Amino acid sequence: MDESRFGRAAFDPELRAALAVVGGVFPPTVTRELIPFMRRSYASPPRAELFAGRRVDVEDIEIPRADAVLGASIVRPDAGCSGAGILLLHSGGMMFGDRFSGADQALRWVEQLGAVLVAVDYRLAPEYPDPVPFEDCYATLEWFAAEAPRLGVRHDRILVAGASAGGGLAAAVALAARDRGGPRLCGQLLDYPMLDDRGQTASMRAFDGVGVWDRISNETGWRALLGDRVGGPDVSAYAAPARATDLHGLPPAFIDVGSAEVFRDEAVDYAQRLWKAGVDAELHVWPGAFHACDVFAAHTTIARAMIRARDDWLRRLLAD
Repeated sequence: MDESRFGRAAFDPELRAALAVVGGVFPPTVTRELIPFMRRSYASPPRAELFAGRRVDVEDIEIPRADAVLGASIVRPDAGCSGAGILLLHSGGMMFGDRFSGADQALRWVEQLGAVLVAVDYRLAPEYPDPVPFEDCYATLEWFAAEAPRLGVRHDRILVAGASAGGGLAAAVALAARDRGGPRLCGQLLDYPMLDDRGQTASMRAFDGVGVWDRISNETGWRALLGDRVGGPDVSAYAAPARATDLHGLPPAFIDVGSAEVFRDEAVDYAQRLWKAGVDAELHVWPGAFHACDVFAAHTTIARAMIRARDDWLRRLLAD
């Protein structure tokens, strides 16, 4: 098929073959009616399977908030901590997923980099619309920073990481930490981040009914989070970080995205704006990659390159 006639980049051939398998778990188009199905299909695997053979210790905790108690987990290396701390915010379009959804690669950071990982079950839309998910994530960062000495984490080596919706939340947490005089993050790792509720980019319009997480899925997620405010003037940058007008003073960023997915253009724009603000940002646009292909098709050549580039950036960032 000549995909250029639809105004979209072609999928990498190896990844295109993988899409046939992915569709049974994560359909291209997610509507509001599919939220219950997605909450079942995108749930993290059983703990015994997820942690089998891993050299980590896991502690489940509760993080109190004024109106709720958040479930979270601390994952430590079993052979000593390097002093690095990573706040992990899961993907799921703001509507589904849990603290360990898509966390396989982050668990490797605990083993290979000696980092302490905190993963949280922030509350989900539409039951908990904006600003609840963001404020849950920011409160978790504050808790992490306060507990850092007990966890063996240095205050100058805490970073925030997330993919897709989690990437957008990670960017928002970095903005708020700067604005509120909160914990000083050493980095923000934004994998194919969900940044802009307005949905006006060329890449957003190009992917309908194909790949993973198309234009309609994105509209479903933003409407669940924002309701009738979607695309309007009353949306905070903490809900949609692409709305931020000042990106000065933010921590170094790693941003990656596929060329064949809806978030391509907003991710590239965010990186360019970080550069203009004098922020160090590393950007990768992976040719022919669909959304979250590193999670759904980790065996492929492009996905392996994505994972390697991300790991390399983290090693450089966290080097003493």
